Amino acid sequence: MSHSRPANAMLDDDAALRAHGYQPELARRMGGFGNFAISFSVICILAGGMTLFGYGLNTGGPAVMLWGWAGIGFMTLILGMCLAEVTSAYPTSGGLYYMAHRLGGPSWAWATGWLNLLGLLGAIAGIDYGCALFIGAFASLQWGLEPTPETIMLIFAGILLLHGTLNTFGVRLVNVLNSISVWWQLGGVVLIVGMLTLAPGERQSPEFVFTHFNNGTGFDSPVYVAALGCLLAAYTFCGYDASSHLSEETKQAQVAAPKGIIRAIAWSWAAGFVLLAGLLFAIEDYAGTLGTSTGVPPAQIFIDVLGTGVAKGLLLVVIVAQLFCGNAETAASSRMVYAFSRDGALPFSATWRRVSSRTRTPIAAVWLSVGVALVLALPSLYSPTAYAAVTAINVIGITPAYVIPVFLRRRFPERFTPGPWTLGAWSKPLGWISVVYVIVLTAVFILPQASPVTFESFNYAGVTLLVVLLLAWIMWITKGRRSYKIPPLGNSAEHAAVSEGVV
Repeated sequence: MSHSRPANAMLDDDAALRAHGYQPELARRMGGFGNFAISFSVICILAGGMTLFGYGLNTGGPAVMLWGWAGIGFMTLILGMCLAEVTSAYPTSGGLYYMAHRLGGPSWAWATGWLNLLGLLGAIAGIDYGCALFIGAFASLQWGLEPTPETIMLIFAGILLLHGTLNTFGVRLVNVLNSISVWWQLGGVVLIVGMLTLAPGERQSPEFVFTHFNNGTGFDSPVYVAALGCLLAAYTFCGYDASSHLSEETKQAQVAAPKGIIRAIAWSWAAGFVLLAGLLFAIEDYAGTLGTSTGVPPAQIFIDVLGTGVAKGLLLVVIVAQLFCGNAETAASSRMVYAFSRDGALPFSATWRRVSSRTRTPIAAVWLSVGVALVLALPSLYSPTAYAAVTAINVIGITPAYVIPVFLRRRFPERFTPGPWTLGAWSKPLGWISVVYVIVLTAVFILPQASPVTFESFNYAGVTLLVVLLLAWIMWITKGRRSYKIPPLGNSAEHAAVSEGVV
């Protein structure tokens, strides 16, 4: 289906970057495994799959959770392969918006960049707030602390502070943490599923796990509820563009970044299915799991099957994985902020594009990322459905941004010069399948998620999307069309080096 350069062919990363008009500024200290690790860490099945587990139980139940995971994972892999092909041709920190500019022009890039930025910042909010919920559940078990919205928000702010601080130390530390994260996540899945499976007691039947449908949304249509239930998988399978955003810090990025995207999706797809199945088989009390006083349904499953002591240990395993995930997402988001500012697209761009001379890291962009994430999650103080809306913001912001470069690559094939990694003849059919998939997915996740629709249950993800697009349009016509500018392409010698791909 695909092909890339031979293993012994060495690509000149700096020449490739200069060919796209940029001078290397960031430290290129990440290898192929590290590039895969950051996307795998951001996807983080122990974050998305666990934090929205209760949402899945309520919105479709086991059947939708497992079959939705299988279907969404398959479609994400197709989309990821198409995006990987474009990434190979454009290995820059700007990622999606830079691809859109080269293929479609500045207005396409402007819209793509703002959608991508919304999705990335929403991801930080969703990941770290979900981690705060799990820490609240642990604190409830350990010290009897009531996980109120105010308490969770304070924990959330502390996590953001931690991730902002860790990301100021440079990509080397981020790379080490992401490498640990891969093995921690895979080991965590094996540990959790293994302990739940081997523990004494009765288990749910395969019929229950693969066919049981539950509807607690208030809507009557099972098809509508099943579509909404796919949010669990769609939210989890976000963030694999991190491999693209870290490409200027990756060696052999034209091949390593595409492979990082695809491998992260594939491994997450397989491990996530095992995790969800293991948890569903272990449920002892469906209503009790949904209504758990801990606020985290997987914690209740751990307690019911393994006891409080072991449950606290497993919660710590999940919490550490989620901390790794949020840290990786902060790194990816900050590189997007840095690149977008480098091209003059953000207010006060001169501030956000600054790179530390000591660590060669965009520190100001790091703190802007965590600051905006804090603001996005503030509605959770008064709305019980706000967290699901934040996750929907992530999905409807970032998923369309993923497919825009794929659409433009198909819409204007004459403008695209393939990189070392390409899909060949499969590019066209898979590309158009990806476009249709994203249109349907985006439409579903701006719809109401609970009935009756009230101020508390309103899904403000669609409103947020419209507001961001409106603000982006206003900024474009007032300032952006003058301030936003990507550099001209490099000289012919640099292009020759890139096209040959060999030093």
